[in-house]
Amino acid sequence: MSKTESFVRGTVILAAAALIARVLGLVQRVPLEHMLGVTGNASFTVANNLYLMLLAVATAGIPSTLSKMVSERYALGRPAEAQRIYFAALLFAGVIGVIMTVGLYIFAPFFAVYSSKVPEAILAIRAIAPSLLLFPMIAMMRGYFQGRNLMIAGGISQIVEQIARVFTAILLAYIILKLGYGGVEASAGASFGSVLGSIGAFAVMIYYAFKMRKQDKLEGIDARSDKDHAVIPLTQIYGDIFKLSIPIVLSSLTIPAVYFIDSILVKPLLIGQLGDAMATNVLAILGARAQSVAGIPPILAIALSQSLIPIISAAFASRKMEHLKNQITLALRISVLTGVPIVLIFSTAAYSVNGLLFSTQEGAGIIAALTLGTIFQITMMTTNSMLIGINKANQSMVHVMIGIVVKLIVSFALAPFIGIYGIIAGTALCFITITWLNIRSLRQIVTFSVLGNRWIGFIVTVVVLGGIGLLLNQVGILLTGYMNDRVAFFIGCCMVGIAILLVYPVMLVLLRVVKANELDSYPKVLRKVFRPLMRLQKN
Repeated sequence: MSKTESFVRGTVILAAAALIARVLGLVQRVPLEHMLGVTGNASFTVANNLYLMLLAVATAGIPSTLSKMVSERYALGRPAEAQRIYFAALLFAGVIGVIMTVGLYIFAPFFAVYSSKVPEAILAIRAIAPSLLLFPMIAMMRGYFQGRNLMIAGGISQIVEQIARVFTAILLAYIILKLGYGGVEASAGASFGSVLGSIGAFAVMIYYAFKMRKQDKLEGIDARSDKDHAVIPLTQIYGDIFKLSIPIVLSSLTIPAVYFIDSILVKPLLIGQLGDAMATNVLAILGARAQSVAGIPPILAIALSQSLIPIISAAFASRKMEHLKNQITLALRISVLTGVPIVLIFSTAAYSVNGLLFSTQEGAGIIAALTLGTIFQITMMTTNSMLIGINKANQSMVHVMIGIVVKLIVSFALAPFIGIYGIIAGTALCFITITWLNIRSLRQIVTFSVLGNRWIGFIVTVVVLGGIGLLLNQVGILLTGYMNDRVAFFIGCCMVGIAILLVYPVMLVLLRVVKANELDSYPKVLRKVFRPLMRLQKN
């Protein structure tokens, strides 16, 4: 298997694992939203968003850096050096895991009472804290296995983690409610599901560690025999790791940080105009519904575009600027073209999606608004990856920090006038700002255009399909007068999804947004969609 084939296979495995994990995450949130009630959902949102941000701080960037360092050492025939780096990473993970777990448990009242104004979240925060003991170590092990080109270990551990977390979270919440406790206690039980998920993932990692050790023995790879490279000072290893990973960590923090900011801003900014109970309800809707649904559209687009990032890195390293230009253009084009239809489906059918999945029909506007902004989340994440790929991680980090500042300013400025939609607008403008800054930096290296003179056709496509989606969603709503509400909402979701997925590629071809002469450069799945439609284009 060639390096390219190996990477693509690994990318597919990790993308599939990410897709399954994201879907399972939504599967978890739907029954929990029904079970926990307003205060329980708000508590779970605060705990989960805080946990995700701390987890990103502890792990994001370092596993990918570890992967790079390990693969380089093995390629140079220095297995002892690789194992020393791996040991250093595990040691760091163990120490930071203990510190963050103890810190989160102790400071739970501060985060719940003073930051988010949801004092009921103390139990949930403390229940989720022990999961930080193992997850940093799991992340390091995933990075090591990626460096050894064993992508399946990380993918399976992620799936096992999600299955264990989802099942135990729902089960524990159900048992606690059946014992006569309320939504606050049940949210703590649901949060504890992350701890059990971490145990499941760690068990998978241990299994693959033993399996790899056995394989190394069969292949005659013995780190102990490599005495020349057996000892590297830990200070040197940590210096190399942090120098490479800190910018990546900060770039990777964008989504967890934005969601964490929302969880601590919603009540303080809205409680004056809505009152405590209504502000808590808005926070519950944002976390339990909107953030869950908005997490779906970026998955496919990011997975497709990510497969092109190593090609971009190679083109930059070899100074093949024309090739670099083509690949940047292609990656951004794929991100936009594949992201938009999913965004349109979930935003135009937000009322039907909300009515189908969740306990009440309120909050559809919040779901639609947050989901609509994810198209800029897709472009932001894609361009962040490009900057990291061409060794401009520091620029990406600065852009993220500027975007977060924009998010805060806009949220504080608009929330007094348009409430939660001002906070959501801050999120969208954060993503737009980072995307714009990233593209500006990329264009200083090589000139490129995403769609060029095709933007008009693309915008027409989006407007037409947006109208179709809203119309069919309204049909689904009207059907509630003739049948069970959830059946009607299901029909509405299906009509919107099928119509947009069928009409979208046809309009892209008819309006020449996608052209026949560029299809060979597209991923295989897109070629299969567009090639039969090319007969619609008149030469």
